[in-house]
Amino acid sequence: MKKKKKKVNAAILIIGNEILSGRTQDKNIAFLSNWLNLNCGITVLEVRIIPDVEKTIIDNIRSLSKKFNYIFTTGGIGPTHDDITAQSIAKAFKLKYKYHEEAYKILENYYGREKFNDGRKKMAKMPSGAKLIYNPSSAAPGFITRNVLSLPGVPSILNSMIENCKNFLVKGTKVHSKTLNLFTVESNISKKLETIQKKFVSDVNIGSYPFFRLGKIGVSIVSRSTSLRKLNAVNKKLIKLVNEKKIKILKI
Repeated sequence: MKKKKKKVNAAILIIGNEILSGRTQDKNIAFLSNWLNLNCGITVLEVRIIPDVEKTIIDNIRSLSKKFNYIFTTGGIGPTHDDITAQSIAKAFKLKYKYHEEAYKILENYYGREKFNDGRKKMAKMPSGAKLIYNPSSAAPGFITRNVLSLPGVPSILNSMIENCKNFLVKGTKVHSKTLNLFTVESNISKKLETIQKKFVSDVNIGSYPFFRLGKIGVSIVSRSTSLRKLNAVNKKLIKLVNEKKIKILKI
């Protein structure tokens, strides 16, 4: 008998005053959530955005690490005074915060001894026992502490590093999804949608999301499930509903 994969979940912790102030628009949440599901079968169940405040980081790391299989942090691992993610994680797990020998050598080789200043050396300081997530873009590695994977906040650098996280992750069951974009209003389909959801409540999640496009109001119906068979069964019922109501499907 084939061994059934288990459900594996994660949380994303975005760290940075620049996100909260609106100066920087976050692009990492969508990328990480999509990559984790498609490549690892890991479902993101919670996202938090917090400031560069030590106590706030510590409290969130402690609570999320107990609640989820993995936590992905982004931001706060650079060379400046407000990059405090590494030392905060060390305090959260009561670990020493010190130079990681391999990280130090990587950065020293990358910058050269003369240009390897204190700010750049800071990027080699991590919680003791941390494992490195190698960085093919700008050398400064991310790191893993217990079930917390810490990555940079710059999207292009994070994207280049993400494949190096795979070996540290236990894969779960992939969540499949189907989307129907309809030119209708939610109230026109809400009752029938609820009936379908109740029938498949433990197997398929159905979400309804209004949109405004091409001068018309519409609704995106998104169905998600670990079972393709049950997802297809739901989709057939949704198509039947659409045909009965004579609703136009928007092709995207």
